[in-house]
Amino acid sequence: MKKGIHPENYRLVAFKDMSNDEVFITKSTAHTKETLEVDGVEYPLVKLEISRTSHPFYTGKSKLIDTAGRIDKFKNKYSKFKKPAKAVKEEE
Repeated sequence: MKKGIHPENYRLVAFKDMSNDEVFITKSTAHTKETLEVDGVEYPLVKLEISRTSHPFYTGKSKLIDTAGRIDKFKNKYSKFKKPAKAVKEEE
């Protein structure tokens, strides 16, 4: 690896998927104040809401957990603009 091309804080970081508690370690420059101990080694911790281990595209599951309630908030906010269903006339 060439010297001097990476930032000073390029180091191993633990990323934790909060929906399924899966942890993976990779190099990153992400800033964080929290740490996590994995196999006796302490790493800076970055929390994720969704990752490759919980995303429906990668897992093949269509279930998506909405931890912040954004879907319900959206539905409530825009429910007043919902068009009423039209009655379908039967042709004779």
